[in-house]
Amino acid sequence: MRIVLKGRGGATTDDELLSKVEKKLGKVARQVSPLAELNIELREERGEQVADGALKLKGVTLRASERASDAGHALNLLADDLARQVKKHRDKRRGRREAQRAAAQQQAV
Repeated sequence: MRIVLKGRGGATTDDELLSKVEKKLGKVARQVSPLAELNIELREERGEQVADGALKLKGVTLRASERASDAGHALNLLADDLARQVKKHRDKRRGRREAQRAAAQQQAV
């Protein structure tokens, strides 16, 4: 999974922050294709750090937005939200696949 981290409106991003994001999103990266792309935008609004993320997968884009007093906490919340969405998406796809197999077996009988 490719990760692109951008800072806007006074928010700064550095290699240390990027490495924390990569470590936190390691679980998500193992569940998605290596071709998936995650774009994270970090900005400051009214004294709070806001992290917006868009995970582009094959056929679907998962989005999340979180805000917190510091950038690290906002990114942790964002990672947790994206992990939940990826799990839900995978379970949904798996359910559809199993339903199709069951329907094909019913027709064969």
